[in-house]
Amino acid sequence: MSSTTSTTTSWTVTPSPIGELLLLADDEGRVTGCYVDAERGAPETSAVWRRDPAPSREAAEQLEAYFEGERTTFDLPLAPHGTPFQLEVWRRLYEIPYAETVSYREIAEQVGRPDASRAVGQANGRNPISIIVPCHRVIAADGTLGGYGWGLPRKRWLLDHELRVAGKVLT
Repeated sequence: MSSTTSTTTSWTVTPSPIGELLLLADDEGRVTGCYVDAERGAPETSAVWRRDPAPSREAAEQLEAYFEGERTTFDLPLAPHGTPFQLEVWRRLYEIPYAETVSYREIAEQVGRPDASRAVGQANGRNPISIIVPCHRVIAADGTLGGYGWGLPRKRWLLDHELRVAGKVLT
């Protein structure tokens, strides 16, 4: 994951079972965003951006394979924009294994700030590359879903989808 900025943003929209996804990529073809429908916090498409599916084509194909149950990991160049703390949290999110969950507290411990569960939750909520950087796999310490910017029904759908694909028993 890189945090450098580029000058041009390309965007495209791709369908998914949970709603249309807005994919953003920089001029080097690195994914900078994956947002659902009119997600709170999603950027508005800008007049200086160009609508071009080519830079996001691989991301769209990998997301389609994910939703079809044919892919459990992503292999894409990523360039999220955030603070050093956010970038560290997002790196940890990216490492959460498919069909598994961790708590906000566990992520806080992994980034060396065991008392920062709330800050981890805020960074998690600002993840600009959802699904690919699997913020949906982070739950509350008591096992409940916690929050999710795309809504709890979508979080539940993503977690259940992964459990089904992995052949794990749904609870």
